[in-house]
Amino acid sequence: MDEQRREGAENCSCNRLFYACSLTTLSINATYDGRPGPYLSPMIDPAIRLHLSKEPNIAPIVAAHTIPPRPDHGGDVYYGLLRSIAYQQLSGKAAGTIFGRFLQLFPDEYPHPERLLEMDDDTIRAAGMSRGKTAYIKNVAQYWLDHKLINADWEQWTDEEIIGMLTTIKGVGQWTVEMVLMFVLQRPDLLPLDDLIVKRNIIRLFNIDETLKGKKMNAEILRVTEPWRPYRSYASRFMWAIYNTEV
Repeated sequence: MDEQRREGAENCSCNRLFYACSLTTLSINATYDGRPGPYLSPMIDPAIRLHLSKEPNIAPIVAAHTIPPRPDHGGDVYYGLLRSIAYQQLSGKAAGTIFGRFLQLFPDEYPHPERLLEMDDDTIRAAGMSRGKTAYIKNVAQYWLDHKLINADWEQWTDEEIIGMLTTIKGVGQWTVEMVLMFVLQRPDLLPLDDLIVKRNIIRLFNIDETLKGKKMNAEILRVTEPWRPYRSYASRFMWAIYNTEV
């Protein structure tokens, strides 16, 4: 769990919900060799909806909600991590403004790792980044260079391997990596148990005993949602959608 989420998890839940559920329809397809351009991930496959509909608790939710295409930033994990860090603990509008100013610090509006590391901290902070976030995004840039991850083929690693790799970066926790896996790499079977919205709605949906705590609660959530495999990422999006949340 990242340091940010350790401090006031309840207060952070709304920001996690924003990140996961209210990205704009158009995204930035940021790459190392071109300027940003629009890119949309595809609509949910009808076969996935059919599979989830076989589980009776989520079936009415699947029937009642349409989940639109989502931006995946061209599969750029580096960009996705920087954006996620910038959005932590802020309202969506404020975070979007700050991240936009941050991108404008770079000639092509892309924070190439080398250029980011060379940039003075005060310049980044003048765009609105906190001292901590400035350090964290530089940690990501340094990790990318040290591990030669520019243009890496992420398909060579499992979800668990990627979580293990990226959570070694200070300022990047499991929830952050899970969001990148779900929305940037479009991995289909993530169930983010650290997400308070997803967890709360699963507990209510299955009427799970709320006296269960910690590992016992997580084990029960995994048990009851087993029929959602191998599409738990999509089921999680329906959990965000339950209470008229824009997705």
